[in-house]
Amino acid sequence: MLFPKKVKHRKWQTARKNPKYRRNATRGTTIVNGTHGLKATTGARVTSNQIEAARKVLTREVGKFGKYYIRIFPDRPITRKAAEVGMGKGKGDPQGFCFEVEPGRIMFEVGNVPDAQAREALRKAGTKLPLTSKIVNQNDIY
Repeated sequence: MLFPKKVKHRKWQTARKNPKYRRNATRGTTIVNGTHGLKATTGARVTSNQIEAARKVLTREVGKFGKYYIRIFPDRPITRKAAEVGMGKGKGDPQGFCFEVEPGRIMFEVGNVPDAQAREALRKAGTKLPLTSKIVNQNDIY
C-alpha cells in the first residue's frame, strides 16, 4: 500500500465536505504518460487500500507488456476514534492515508495496450473507487 515515508504533521484539520464548496481540479487534468486515462467526474477521498485494489486490477488486466501509471498519491492522514469511545476527549489516532480527488483529475493512465484492453482495464479499476469516473483518450479534447 502507498503511504508517505515521513509527514510533517500527524493529523490534519478536517476539510469541508459540502459539495457547494468542492471545486474542479486544476492540476493533473491531462494525460501525460499513457494513451488512455481514468478521469474522476465527482470528488471523493480515495484511501490507500482503494488505490492498491485498483492497482492490482490494472496489473492483471494490462499484462506483461502493458504499462500503467498511478497519478495520485495518498498523503492526507485519516484519523478514527476507537470503538465505544464517547464524544470529546480530543481527536482520534491516525489510521491510514488518503488522497482528496477533485472532479476532472486523471487518476490512472494505461499505455502500450490495444484500445479495447485499455478501456476494460480502466473500467474494472474504476469500480474499486468510491467515485464516478469516465475513460478518456489521449486524443480527446478536454
